[in-house]
Amino acid sequence: MRDLFVAVLLAILAGCLAAIATDRWLNHEHSGSLHRFVHEELVLTEEQSIRLEAIEARHALERSALESSLRAANARLAQAMDEEHEYGPEVGAAIDGIHERMGEMQKATVQHVIDMREILDPEQQRLFDRQVSKALTGDRGK
Repeated sequence: MRDLFVAVLLAILAGCLAAIATDRWLNHEHSGSLHRFVHEELVLTEEQSIRLEAIEARHALERSALESSLRAANARLAQAMDEEHEYGPEVGAAIDGIHERMGEMQKATVQHVIDMREILDPEQQRLFDRQVSKALTGDRGK
């Protein structure tokens, strides 16, 4: 009974950590600050604003599907840990599945950033590129 409790606890912990890390890293710290920058710091034309809304709506749908996929991968890890009670082949495969989903989320976020950049004029792109660099390197100065 104690082994089952420990396995379930570890599965829950692993799933929570993966979800928190993905949410913080991909959705808020980087793309969130870029969204604020684009909306608050850049002066967009009406056409740019309309195109940006479409880009954001498309990304929101994609992100929602990817988050659902990550939750399912976390559930597979919980099930594998419950069945194996060790770092066995199913646990390893489930962890690999989580890493794949997280990679897909990161790729989608990078593509979203590129899509946002494409609607900007050259001067806005220069400012945007600097903000992207700051977001990715953690450089809060300058």
